[in-house]
Amino acid sequence: MSMKTVVVTGAGGYIGVTLCERLLEDGWRVIGIDRYFFGLDRIGHLKKNAAFEYRISDIRNLTPDDFKGVDAVCDLAALSNDPAGDLDPSLTDSINHLGRLNVARASKAAGVSRYVLASSCSVYGQGGDELLTERIEPKPLTAYAKANLAAERAILPLANSEFSVTVLRQATVFGLASRMRFDLVINIMTLNAVEKGRLFINGGGRQWRPLVHVRDTAAAFAGVLAADQKDVNGAIFNVGSTNLRVINIAYLVRECIPFPVAVEVVPDDPDKRDYRVNFDLLEQRLGIRPSVTPEQGVTEIYQALKSGEVAAEPWCYTVGWYRRLLEAKRLVDGLTLDGRLL
Repeated sequence: MSMKTVVVTGAGGYIGVTLCERLLEDGWRVIGIDRYFFGLDRIGHLKKNAAFEYRISDIRNLTPDDFKGVDAVCDLAALSNDPAGDLDPSLTDSINHLGRLNVARASKAAGVSRYVLASSCSVYGQGGDELLTERIEPKPLTAYAKANLAAERAILPLANSEFSVTVLRQATVFGLASRMRFDLVINIMTLNAVEKGRLFINGGGRQWRPLVHVRDTAAAFAGVLAADQKDVNGAIFNVGSTNLRVINIAYLVRECIPFPVAVEVVPDDPDKRDYRVNFDLLEQRLGIRPSVTPEQGVTEIYQALKSGEVAAEPWCYTVGWYRRLLEAKRLVDGLTLDGRLL
């Protein structure tokens, strides 16, 4: 029996690298497509695996030829998170919405049988204390969330008996990964606790955040690929393990760190996202239940920082790294003459 092939777009990202690791463990042949903005070093360990192939490409330029012989697609390529999306809303829409629609259409035209879209619980926007299910009408607040919802609504109608489409709305992700991020709430709080001995809470900290470990969200993608088509085709699933207020996340982080950590509340915060999410459908339909707790995530990051396994490199901050790239391009464009830089 031949090995099945899956394409993972966004394979060089925080979740993408972790998902490639999981799918290789599950016996898939994995093709990782990405611009690899954060460096090929992030996938150095994957490149050593004979079942992994990487391709440097922009999802907006992919054609059906890129998906020939492919059984499934996990579409994660995107400008990540709400602050990054707001850097350039039109660019965010062109990648996170239209780019992924291009991937879905090209996949379908090539005969791919299963497509899984990485969306976000941020599409819910504001929900307060209500537990939001997949049936709730989303109220996206940011360019990132609006582009995710637009992608969902454009791609789900492509589903039919030959082309299964599933949407995974992921909670705020945390935990240790090969392409580490320190701009997500649990991760950055753990870093600040270790490096500064202080945690900063914006907006009073009463905002709710749904949470999921990076390995658990990778497991959800793997589970969808393994499930019966009838259980996932045309479905939307919220992916997460728990909901916590931001201030409670800070106290949790403080309790997991084995030395005194101060918590400082700052009243002003332009971020109005506030939502609690219900994750029952994923478990009821597919038996998938995320299991890594926020406490375990904090502990693994603390231990990795302490041992030197990870460090707060510039590429660990998505928005800051995108700004660097954009500023570098402006500088080079301004100095280029007749097509030459030097």
